[in-house]
Amino acid sequence: MSKKDSLWYQSLRWIQKKLVQTIVVPHDPFADLNLDPDKPVVYVMKTESLSDIASLSEITSKYGLPSPYDELVVDGERTPRVVCLEGAKPLFGQRESNEFFLNSFMDLLKVHRQKPELDIQLVPVSLYWGRTPGKEDDTMKAAVLERQNPTWLRKCLMILFLGRHNFVQFSNAVSIRYMADEHGTDKRIAHKLARVARVHFSRQRKVMTGPVLPKRQVLFQDLLNSESLKKAILEEAASKKISEVEARAKAMEYLDEVAADYSESFVRIAERFLAWLWNKLYKGINIKGAEQVRQLHHDGHEIIYVPCHRSHMDYLLLSYILYYEGMVPPHIAAGINLNFWPAGPMFRRGGAFFIRRSFRGNKLYTAVFREYLDQLFTKGYSVEYFSEGGRSRTGRLLAPKTGMIAMTLNSVLRGMERPVTLVPVYLGYDHVMEVATYHKELSGKKKKKESVWQLFGALRKLGNFGQGYVNFGQPITLDIYLDEQVPDWKQELAKDPEQKPKWLTPVVNTLANRVMTNINDAAAVSSVTLTSLVLLASEQHALERSQLEKQLDLYLKLLKDLPYTEFTSVPEGDGKLLVQQGLELKKFQLDSDPLGDIISIEDNIAVAMTYYRNNIIHLLIVPSLIASCLTQHEHVTRDEIIATVKDFYPLLKAELFMGIEDIETHVTQVLDLFIAQGLITESACFSPVESQINQLLLLAGTVSETMQRYAIIFNLLAVCPKMERSELERDSHRLAQRLGALHGITAPEFYDKKLYGTLSVKLKELGYLLDSDKRGEVERIRLRANGLLRSSVRQTIEDSVAAEHKA
Repeated sequence: MSKKDSLWYQSLRWIQKKLVQTIVVPHDPFADLNLDPDKPVVYVMKTESLSDIASLSEITSKYGLPSPYDELVVDGERTPRVVCLEGAKPLFGQRESNEFFLNSFMDLLKVHRQKPELDIQLVPVSLYWGRTPGKEDDTMKAAVLERQNPTWLRKCLMILFLGRHNFVQFSNAVSIRYMADEHGTDKRIAHKLARVARVHFSRQRKVMTGPVLPKRQVLFQDLLNSESLKKAILEEAASKKISEVEARAKAMEYLDEVAADYSESFVRIAERFLAWLWNKLYKGINIKGAEQVRQLHHDGHEIIYVPCHRSHMDYLLLSYILYYEGMVPPHIAAGINLNFWPAGPMFRRGGAFFIRRSFRGNKLYTAVFREYLDQLFTKGYSVEYFSEGGRSRTGRLLAPKTGMIAMTLNSVLRGMERPVTLVPVYLGYDHVMEVATYHKELSGKKKKKESVWQLFGALRKLGNFGQGYVNFGQPITLDIYLDEQVPDWKQELAKDPEQKPKWLTPVVNTLANRVMTNINDAAAVSSVTLTSLVLLASEQHALERSQLEKQLDLYLKLLKDLPYTEFTSVPEGDGKLLVQQGLELKKFQLDSDPLGDIISIEDNIAVAMTYYRNNIIHLLIVPSLIASCLTQHEHVTRDEIIATVKDFYPLLKAELFMGIEDIETHVTQVLDLFIAQGLITESACFSPVESQINQLLLLAGTVSETMQRYAIIFNLLAVCPKMERSELERDSHRLAQRLGALHGITAPEFYDKKLYGTLSVKLKELGYLLDSDKRGEVERIRLRANGLLRSSVRQTIEDSVAAEHKA
């Protein structure tokens, strides 16, 4: 009987199994790590450990991977399934020489030298019993639960106290065949393999646990003694005519107001609560792109997460997902309005640092905040902030606030040893708890101040809200971004480090828009968002079930065959499944009569459902505009459709943060798909297929309100070409309210003053304001916009503009 099969070891494994609960990262090793199930696998572990191998055995059994207890047999030769870099640490004395473990690598290389067709996959496996990074000057805790090189006694204590927080992380496999062919099979290569593995395990630990945490008061003293804060304190004392001691006390007060007080113990407890909360709220959380972020951490990048902001749940969801995916939850820039008891202290322990809505004119506060942010970057803590500045009330992304992005870029300009990378994150929900409140605020009701009673009220209303979605978008590494925008930025800064570069503000603005575009590029389509998009485009917000399912199938075909980006996620299944999911979530109403089922959106929640439609409207707005051209014009050519889309796309791009690089190719592909689906035919011009015209009309309905807004703007510009931006925004908003009242438009974004502000900025950039040379283009776009409207709506706009101009 082998040692592992002895009663003693079986008893130990049974006890450990009762004490241990393991999270696996990544959650699907075969899919995420590209493991080949037809090739042999050998696991690489940092330290020889019976408990670690027992945990690994439980996981491999669950995922269909080879057991670490089963030896690998090659031509009758037996090789251990697990190779380690070092032996277990004894209770007393030194661990044994690593020579024995180095020979394991030698044996694997030798087998490959003898068998040229063999290719064993080396899979590094890291185990973490708890994820405490430790604190500076930590003594007793580190002595009792020392993580990296524990003796068997300490390991027993770790299993006892931290067994419910065991993480097993698999990493990308290394091909020994590749190593043997490229580098040889001698002892030098075995040493190199072991050395690379040690570096890998060291980096993985830092990804999982994060950097060592400083004592909070020690951190404050270090910050106050920095040159920039010393200077700011002296300036504060001089300007306010107070003593330096008083100014320093004020700086300390600001630090205490701002700084996080991250606690791994609290995070560990919070993880249990959040796991319960998500199970209570959602049927599942869908995650896409976590592996690329984990790799950035592993490669030593300073990560700045920049999510969209839909709900107060965003803070909790992203931190939970990162923890669950084997990464350290970030320090989060939270609004000072959330610093109320008891939420504030809890958020602070979870990594939140608080920021005032505005600190313009307060130079000391600005200096304190910048120095604190710099320190977070320097020490290697990942950071999260919402560039929109607040939660979206309409479901669309808000125009970005550039303050935090500017501070991040300034930190890079002052010199950072590690690359700084912004990671845009799309957060989506089948149900956002605050939507009803948002529409009350948009209708003029005063926003309620956050309080503990709101917190309890929200918890009391918990129910099953369907699915949540976390998609990580295209990362932006700031050094590379600056090289693209300003190739000689390093040389320019070297000449005069104190001078603010002239290019900084436009670069920050461009970067902020790039971030928002990358967030939308990673949008998650769901049954709720897509079904809302279809039903809200119908006249009575109702369709026959079969027609709805058919329309959803068309949209799924568009999204899958012509993917918006590689970061976008589209649900599996067909229209029938999506309708059923929406009904289960009680988002839509089902009525039946002898002729069949009718699916609708109830009138009292139609406005609320625009929120979910707006989450993904950018994904289908161009196909919708194409469909509008096909249905509104009897004889339209491919070139005319392309020209129309090109005229409107700059405005669509500005308001919806779209990033289609080659719009002409995209339009061509959509038209070809319409032909392939039997929706249209093409000879000299396009003709809709009569039996399929309803599908095109429904698709065209999505862009209808957008075209009405553009028609208002361009009719105003045509009548009054020298109109100032402020006048255009005011008059457009006023006419939109009139049009909405006359034609029953209820979508909140139709009346959003900020949206008209965004469009006016883009119009000025394009030269359509106060430029007589562009009058011909303005008239052309006006005619195109009017030509895509119903005659009654067009007449209302033309009459209203004429009356407005006359007045």
